[in-house]
Amino acid sequence: MPLCPYCGAKVIEGDDECPECTHSLASLDLPEPASEVERALVNDRVDQLKPRAPLTATSDTPVAEVLKRMWEERIGCMLIVDDGVLSGIFTERDATQKLAADIESLATRPVSDFMSRDPETLEGTAKIVFAVQRMDLGGFRHVPLTDGNGAPTGVVSVRDVLRYLTAKF
Repeated sequence: MPLCPYCGAKVIEGDDECPECTHSLASLDLPEPASEVERALVNDRVDQLKPRAPLTATSDTPVAEVLKRMWEERIGCMLIVDDGVLSGIFTERDATQKLAADIESLATRPVSDFMSRDPETLEGTAKIVFAVQRMDLGGFRHVPLTDGNGAPTGVVSVRDVLRYLTAKF
C-alpha cells in the first residue's frame, strides 16, 4: 500500500487526495528514479534538509525594521505571522522589486503592503522533491514550512537543497 508523501499515512492506490492530511496525490505517478540522487529526492523528507528556524514579524511591522532584521540575520526572507498563522512572506526579491529606490519614503509602511500573501507552503514531512518542484514552478527561492495548523516551523531555501545535493554527489 503506498504512503502519502506529505504525512506518511497509508493511501489507497489511485486516490486523488490523502484521507489524513488532504494533500493532493496527483503527483504520485512519478517515473522510477534513474539514480541514487533522484531516489533520495523522492524518498527523503524536507526536515532532513535541517531547515532554519523561521525569522518572523507581524504584518504591521514597518518594512524598514523587517529589512534591518533580515540584514542582521543574513537571511533572504522573513515570514509574516498573524495570530500564530503564516499570512505572508517578505523576501529580498520583494525588497528589490517593490521598494527599489523609494525605500526611504516607504520605510515606515507596514510590511503587509509589500509581502507576498498566502505563500506556497509544505510540512516538514513532505518529500524534498516537492520542495524542489514548488521552487521551480513558482520561481521561489524559499518555501515556508508549516505545521497542520498553519503555524510556521521553518524555511527551506535553494541553498538548503544545493547543500543536500552536494552531499549526495
